[in-house]
Amino acid sequence: MAESFIWTEKYRPEKFSDIRGQKEIVKRVKALVDGKNMPHLLFTGPAGVGKTTMSLVIARQLFGAARHQNFLELNASDERGIDVVRNKVKDFARTRAIGDVPFKIIYLDECDALTREAQQALRRTMENYTQTCRFILSANYSSKIIDPIQSRCAIFRFKPLSKEEIVEIVDHIARQEKLKIDEKAKEALYRVCDGDCRRLENLLQSAASLESHITEKVIYELASFAEPKEIRDVLELALKQKFIDARSKLLETMLSYGLAGIDVIKQIQQEIVSLPIPERQKMLLIEKCGEAEFRMTEGSDEYLQLEAFLAKVVLVGSEKE
Repeated sequence: MAESFIWTEKYRPEKFSDIRGQKEIVKRVKALVDGKNMPHLLFTGPAGVGKTTMSLVIARQLFGAARHQNFLELNASDERGIDVVRNKVKDFARTRAIGDVPFKIIYLDECDALTREAQQALRRTMENYTQTCRFILSANYSSKIIDPIQSRCAIFRFKPLSKEEIVEIVDHIARQEKLKIDEKAKEALYRVCDGDCRRLENLLQSAASLESHITEKVIYELASFAEPKEIRDVLELALKQKFIDARSKLLETMLSYGLAGIDVIKQIQQEIVSLPIPERQKMLLIEKCGEAEFRMTEGSDEYLQLEAFLAKVVLVGSEKE
């Protein structure tokens, strides 16, 4: 029977040396773990950049086989009320650790989803059980964490993985899974995942289930992401004052890839930079992208907003002449 592991778990690093990206953070956290003298930690940054992985590696390196008894993982977006902090967290924090490490670890994922009252209760718990427990808090936005908690933690800000690091991961998985991945497909993977390693691995696994030779076209189709050339063609048609053709091409692209208006406007914004127009006009179009995205998120009709944006591109094209 074939293995049925999810690749995000199968290729999750188990040692500090396996972690891709975040070199400075890895170095500093490793020094804390080696000294077995760790403060409360706050990991912030976008999804899929290694916050949970770093926490699991810390637990593995500190506790070894006893990590299941000494490490509690909670997701604050599921359990975000004050009762969780008062009961689950407090019950675990008040007992001593098993083994030669003097403290347990509680990992609280997505703690920016905790209510303000729960964060206040957590602040008190962090204060009272410092002898027996350390907290690792993970959040996408540190601004949503109250200041008293931030001041009690060493803060580490994670950043999206660079293109070189993404390619390293792709090459490693390709070797392990015996895949052939085109250079253009690697470029597409980086563009689509935007530094998010979790999304990268899920996308690769989906592509590998279809065929062992992975091309750029397969990646864009699976990710519901239009090929950059198609978006550029739409913009170039609009710049040539061919509004109806540009609108038809955009609609056709959206339908063939199953794209939402928000996805399209984000891709358009990336392609504007490469248009053969003056810098000032590029800035005007990017401003219009922001306006269209805001209106879509507020509930405006996405097709109407995209048409209005194309109309602006046509006007910019006429100024160019």
